[in-house]
Amino acid sequence: MSRARAPARLPASMQVLERGWLSSNSIVFDDGGTISLVDTGYVTHAPMLVQLVEQLRRGRPLARIVNTHLHSDHVGGNAALRAQFSPTIVIPPGLATAVRQWDEQRLNYAATGQRCARFDYDELIDLDRPLRLGGLQWEVIGGGGHDPEMVLFYNHDERMLIAADALWENGFGVIFPELEGASGFAEQQEVLDRISALAPRIVIPGHGAVFADSGAALEVAYRRLQHLRSDPERNARHASKVLIKFWLLEVRSATLEQLHRHFARTDYLRLIHRRYFPHHDFAQMIDAQVAELVRAGAAEFAGGLLHNRD
Repeated sequence: MSRARAPARLPASMQVLERGWLSSNSIVFDDGGTISLVDTGYVTHAPMLVQLVEQLRRGRPLARIVNTHLHSDHVGGNAALRAQFSPTIVIPPGLATAVRQWDEQRLNYAATGQRCARFDYDELIDLDRPLRLGGLQWEVIGGGGHDPEMVLFYNHDERMLIAADALWENGFGVIFPELEGASGFAEQQEVLDRISALAPRIVIPGHGAVFADSGAALEVAYRRLQHLRSDPERNARHASKVLIKFWLLEVRSATLEQLHRHFARTDYLRLIHRRYFPHHDFAQMIDAQVAELVRAGAAEFAGGLLHNRD
């Protein structure tokens, strides 16, 4: 008989809002007279997050939003929270110009076919200086792999890691740079090695539950990385399924024709088609990934529509 896993104990000054797979987790920090928030989920869930923050702040100002990286599922609530509470927005430095100019190509929102309400930033994370959140000092660590501009945060006293999409309990985020012909597997290896050397007691992932067994998660992640590196087509197929599943999470159901039209307007699936599956028709490539999602139980056909399955 399996035993229920004991929840990882967090300091009293922080609370994790586990939010599912369309939105990233959000972390609320009690900074004394104010609160801070790390990551804000996807834009369609922004009204819900505004309500949650209103309840949790108990009259205190929301002073800061800090983003680990700028993917749509981590910053989609920035604009709504800014409008409601006027916090300072703090982002990693790598794409600051793209945010200021709202370049949806460089920010990858156009490439993924995902939405994000426009926001601006007030401060940049200093990669060489600790960040103070919830009365704790957090070392800033470069993420790499999933997103070259991503940062992680590590508190040495509590041995606690805010891992963003570099390490989940069952893997890590899509290695997007490899899809573009850039290096990403080596950088993911480096960040996993860095996490392994830190041996965190608690890991707060970008998606999924907080967990305490970083060693077991790292074993899964190393195996996953080796699996993808040994055949880069696997990373391409995985990325295709993730992007299709993300869209289904948002729209809930669609015809195959609607799905084809949506992704024909985006860069990543067309890039994957050109680089990895040029001898297949574009629609056939998408249909093959849809069939895998259906076989895995992540989607289903009914009434002439493809439906998301949670």
